[in-house]
Amino acid sequence: MKLTVLGCYGGYPHNGVGTSSYLLTSGDFNLLLDCGSGALIALEKVLDPLQLNAVLLTHYHHDHTADVGVLQYLWQLKQGPRAEPVLPIYGHTADPLNFGSLTWPNATVGQAYNPADTLHLGPFTIDFLPTHHPVPAYAPRITETATGATLAFTSDTAAFDGLAEWATGVDVLLADTNFFADHQGTAWHLTSTQAGDLARQAAVKRLLLTHLPQTGDLQQLVAEAQTAAGNTTKVSVVSAGFIYKI
Repeated sequence: MKLTVLGCYGGYPHNGVGTSSYLLTSGDFNLLLDCGSGALIALEKVLDPLQLNAVLLTHYHHDHTADVGVLQYLWQLKQGPRAEPVLPIYGHTADPLNFGSLTWPNATVGQAYNPADTLHLGPFTIDFLPTHHPVPAYAPRITETATGATLAFTSDTAAFDGLAEWATGVDVLLADTNFFADHQGTAWHLTSTQAGDLARQAAVKRLLLTHLPQTGDLQQLVAEAQTAAGNTTKVSVVSAGFIYKI
């Protein structure tokens, strides 16, 4: 499977790059993982949005959902062949108001996932872990059924003990890394050191840092995470438009 980064900042867009959104592709199946600010225009550079088969939302903070509305308008208004008659948008029901907004007549339909169960979605099987965040959020561990390739996406979370067990053995860990190692005060996101330590505990060979801060030297972020992860893990920061093969 392939992971294409559409947006990778936390909170708000920066320097022409949007917030959390990723395209996960297996064969001819296209899954949009979160749909933050700028996601639609970034997606249009690599794929006709009408060729999406599904959208999966980890939670309903705006930097992960801001472009859902304009994606719904596109599916309502744009003419052309479609991968699906109506685009399914998968979300949790712990926030009924936001879940209800995922359905737009003749364009998209909200599909509830149960975080306690495995979701079978096209060529993928997806298991979820509740994260530690101010709103209900769920980290997906995504397996390509045919190959066994695995991607774990932390979504937004503070550090907690269950993360390492959930991520153990995955091929790629895509980690919320919004803070440098010296961050002080409340942290509802991982620091660079925590992300690296998570990769080390989970024996992950590749760590991709995302949900990035808008200020500071990102190479320092990588260096801090690499020190914590150790020499057996390759650490890098994601870039918009980059494609990773998993």
